[in-house]
Amino acid sequence: MITLKDFMECIDYKITDGAEYLWVCYGPAARSIDYWNGEHDTGVTINCVFDTVDQTVYEMQAWDGTNNREYRWIHPDYVEAAKAEAKNRGVDFDQSFDDNKFIDLEVAEDMLDKAAAIMDGEEYDTRIVVTLEMSDAEKLMLMEMAHEADMSVNQYVEMILQAEIDRRRED
Repeated sequence: MITLKDFMECIDYKITDGAEYLWVCYGPAARSIDYWNGEHDTGVTINCVFDTVDQTVYEMQAWDGTNNREYRWIHPDYVEAAKAEAKNRGVDFDQSFDDNKFIDLEVAEDMLDKAAAIMDGEEYDTRIVVTLEMSDAEKLMLMEMAHEADMSVNQYVEMILQAEIDRRRED
């Protein structure tokens, strides 16, 4: 999970704004803190919604104006509550700003890596990190299949996932 310390280190402790979080999906003690570099077209904004009582980080977002990408990570225990409130408010859950859609990230480290690179103006991997859970027998079988294909396990898994994404796009 993302902590306030993770967020603060990511933005180099440069808070430029903050406010009470006005949606109720995260509870009455939710607050937002933000970093914005002050640039409108190619700007960087990174924000965090957290609980002022127990310090739970509910959500983190990073807007990369240079590359027109908007990433969002939501604490897995609160995704459904956020979706439900968006639906109740008649808001498209996936919508960010200016007709852009959020790129939702499931792995906290992926969010932190992308946000840190955006903050520093560095290139970053735009692929989305996913977690795969499998048994030891399944892992062994995957390693054998990758070996037979003369690929690393990561390359093999990426190939399988890309093929499935392509197949579903055709449907």
